[in-house]
Amino acid sequence: MPNVSPPAKVLVTGASGFIAAWICQTLLDKGYSVVGTVRSESKGDYLKDLFKDFGDKFSYVIVKDIDTAGAFDQAVVGVDAVQHTASPSTWFAKDPKDIIDPAVHGTVGILESIKKYAPTVKRVVLTSSIASVYHAKEGLTYDETDWNVDAPKAVEELGRDSPGPVMYSASKVLAERGAWDFMEKNKGSINFDLVSINPSFVSRALVSSVHTYDLSLINQFKVWGPPIQQVTTVKELNETLRFFHEHTSIQNPPKTKEELAIPGSSIDVRDVALAHVVALTNSEAAGERFIVSSLDIIHAHGDHPEVPKGFPGTGKDVPRVEYISTKAQKTLGIKFRTLEEVTIDTLAALRAKGF
Repeated sequence: MPNVSPPAKVLVTGASGFIAAWICQTLLDKGYSVVGTVRSESKGDYLKDLFKDFGDKFSYVIVKDIDTAGAFDQAVVGVDAVQHTASPSTWFAKDPKDIIDPAVHGTVGILESIKKYAPTVKRVVLTSSIASVYHAKEGLTYDETDWNVDAPKAVEELGRDSPGPVMYSASKVLAERGAWDFMEKNKGSINFDLVSINPSFVSRALVSSVHTYDLSLINQFKVWGPPIQQVTTVKELNETLRFFHEHTSIQNPPKTKEELAIPGSSIDVRDVALAHVVALTNSEAAGERFIVSSLDIIHAHGDHPEVPKGFPGTGKDVPRVEYISTKAQKTLGIKFRTLEEVTIDTLAALRAKGF
């Protein structure tokens, strides 16, 4: 498939989100034109102001409900590529359908819209998640061949009693599976290919056995970094940044060693955005999935009395899941920021907002 290079026009769905806003920024910086979908005029106007230095290179369209049939029919017309990030991101759904239906219908729906109305689209980059990769197995190493088979099974059996994080994980894996299934079924009648980006994310993983489900907080997946999306209060931060804020703010009572000794992986939102953008121009990325994932760091960079020091070194012996991101780094040519840089920049950005 042809590469999609600047000054091509790219549609970014869910453009007001944490990751999507950075995708828009990165695309614009590299010379692309961007059309973002948002749910309201106020969100679109915020982005127009944020990207005002790029003039008419950024515009937006309103898509109020991605679960509606044909939701993206008009939005895809005339674009050269699509970055599909729009999907519910919450751990507090009351019913699996509330999160799984829009995730799956929105993802498969936009592919159907492209097939029907956007012959100019050459590539679709899907924002998936590590939640689509992790599953219970022997060993703690995961790569792009792994699929989360546990969460959908748990939701099928537990229904509304499923923990919210498990519903979220099921929504991610079912949406990604739906996308790949669509590509396989329509490979003879479409003009575009698909790339999936699976970044770390704050989530609670599912541990399962044959007969019962033991749901526990065994892993933390984190996308951190400076927020540029519209946020005026801590409550408006996305899940990952609220987690970061909670753990870098004085707590009363303070968190225990056990609460802090949770293994995890992290990635900077700017690197996630860059992976999405580089995937547009890399011919080797076609049809591939890419995992993007990478001490007392904060206090090593000055005195931060407002940040709890915790128990440095407590988690060094905790077994850690390893997500192999070599494929993304080699194929896409990206050197991910260090955890040290991510945490310092994220803390500075949140404090600058008064959080």
